[in-house]
Amino acid sequence: MKSLGKVGHLILLGVLLLSIFPIYFSFVVASQDNSALGKVPPPVLPGANILDNIQRVFDTVPFGQALINSLLVSAAVSVSVVLFSTLAGFAFAKLRFRGRTAALVLVVATMTVPPQLGIIPLYLLMIKFEWTDSLVAVIFPALVNAFGVFFMTQFLREALPTELLEAGRVDGCGNHRLFWHVVLPAARPAAAVLGMLTFLGTWNDFIWPLLVLQSPEQQTAQVALSTLRSGYVQDYSLALTGTLLATVPLLVVFGLLGKQLIGGIMHGAVKG
Repeated sequence: MKSLGKVGHLILLGVLLLSIFPIYFSFVVASQDNSALGKVPPPVLPGANILDNIQRVFDTVPFGQALINSLLVSAAVSVSVVLFSTLAGFAFAKLRFRGRTAALVLVVATMTVPPQLGIIPLYLLMIKFEWTDSLVAVIFPALVNAFGVFFMTQFLREALPTELLEAGRVDGCGNHRLFWHVVLPAARPAAAVLGMLTFLGTWNDFIWPLLVLQSPEQQTAQVALSTLRSGYVQDYSLALTGTLLATVPLLVVFGLLGKQLIGGIMHGAVKG
């Protein structure tokens, strides 16, 4: 068992190094001059141009504003999805009303529709509402999604004891107070997982923001990164520097929600 443990640790170390290497090599490229990247063999150690490349990123595009826009959009969408999904999950998992099963099946069925089919009708709606070139056009269509509703429904069905809700009702709590004081605390591990997944998906979304956001001041980070990659001559050091800057907020969010995220995954594993 002792030798097997060593083998396991070596495998884990190898997986860790393979996982970290793309980030490390991106940093190496971002810290080099673009002309140094054509050398054979390519550089494997960080250079001294990281600060200059960061300055060039902010000089080329309004990247600071793009990061703020992405933070606003991702935070608003994440909070909204977690709140509305938990509300709907509570109703589908623990409340009794006519048509509950049919409504849940209908919600789940919408996940089979490719998102590309809805882009043109949604874009026409944004034009009608005069929301194009506004962050509202990115936030509003993503306020709730079927996956979040299904995910929270399954979690609350297993993790929230019905007896706890009945005890609350005996003490005079209505559904509103039960939701805020019982359901939301019980749903915290799943909410962290859903919030993290939603934040990542919204932060990395590219097609829809590219369609509805035209002015540089309204662009999100992913759209701004596409500007860095455009042009006749590819400046990989500039593009990788922007990518690294856009990754920092994701690492911060993971650091803040990491404990809850791991707790939610372990909870699901134990239940499974």
